Parts: sequence; structure tokens; C-alpha cells
Amino acid sequence: MARDVSEWLLELGLGKYTEAFAANDVEFEVLSELSDDDLSQLGLSLGHRRKFLKAIAKPTAGAQREAPTDAIEAPPDLPKHAEAERRQLTVMFCDLVGSTALSQRLDPEDLREVMRRYQDAVAGVVARFEGHVAKFLGDGVLAFFGWPRAYEDQAERAVRSGLAAIVAVADLKTEDGQTLEARVGIATGQVVIGDIVGEIAAETDAVAGETPNLAAGCRDWRHRVRW
Repeated sequence: MARDVSEWLLELGLGKYTEAFAANDVEFEVLSELSDDDLSQLGLSLGHRRKFLKAIAKPTAGAQREAPTDAIEAPPDLPKHAEAERRQLTVMFCDLVGSTALSQRLDPEDLREVMRRYQDAVAGVVARFEGHVAKFLGDGVLAFFGWPRAYEDQAERAVRSGLAAIVAVADLKTEDGQTLEARVGIATGQVVIGDIVGEIAAETDAVAGETPNLAAGCRDWRHRVRW
């Protein structure tokens, strides 16, 4: 695991940006807070920004990531084929308000860029609160809190992450200046989770139980939490 920013960038294949990060006093603990615009100002190309944000969103990106409580050890590497297990899980489902209208109004390439920035913003927030992005479902982001590692305050983490995601998405705009808006649903309950959940965009039935459906249903209101 990387011990500082320069080493982490080298491991990621982005070593040529080391001087830019150092010149701007970017330290390891703030990496997960960097936005796409921040990375652009640091000189990262579009492809490298995407690579950076995808890496920092992983639960194993580093033990020094910001957490809502005192320093917490980062979860272990996710197994590709974990055995199914019964687990108390908090599920957060976030989607983009008005995505259908956006798809009708925007050019496909512009829409793709909007969706990428939206997904990156939500994934970055989930990572900050030690959650796990399980799947991207169109304009939806499904995240778990309490898997692969359980926390006593996982429901609180999910709520804080959901509120932060709404704020982060509200800071985004389309090319013509329209502000984006997200809605979030959260639910906690018993589920059976397993097989290849560790891989984003894995099987749709990787989690069995009512909890994911409750979370998806709760998003009909901008702020609603159920557990």
C-alpha cells in the first residue's frame, strides 16, 4: 500500500503528476475529496482523471482516507468470489432527478460526460464514509454500508454519505448551466449477500432481501431515511 501521494501516484501509473500534487500541497488524506475540476486544474487529462477517481473510490485506496469518525483501518481487499452470508446491511440508492429529460435534451456525448461526473461525485462521497459502491445502474448508484466490513455506525455513515452526495451533485452543472439534483433512499435490514458482489456491475441478484427495494423506494422523496 502506498505510504504517500507520490508513491500512490506511481503505483497508479500517474507518476508524472507528482510535482503538480506536491506544488499544490495535496496530501494523502485529502485525495478522496478531489473533484474532477480539481484534477483538471492539476493538469490531469480526461482519461487520467477518470482513472484517478475510479481508484480513489475503491475501499482499498488507502487507510488514511477521511472517515466520519476517528481513524479506522481500511477494509481488506475484496474477494472476487466471496461465499454468501447473512448480514445486517445498510443500503443507499442514489439516482439523478430528471435524467430522462436530460437524455432527450442533451447530445449523447454531453450526456455521457454529465453521467460520468455525477457517478464520480457520488462514488467519491461513498468512499469517504467507508461505504462500498456495488453497482452503477444507469443513473443509479447502489452502495453498501456494512459490507465487506461491518461498523457499529454504518447507518449513520450511510445517512451522512447520502446528504453529502446530494450536496456534491448539486454543485454539478450541465454544459448549458442547468444544476443537477440527486435523490437518495436508505434502508437497513437483514440480507444474504455473496458471490461476486465485490465486482462493480456484478449480478443483479447478488443481494437477496427486501432492504435494497426499500432503499430504492425511499428515494421518491429528496431526503428520506428508513431503518
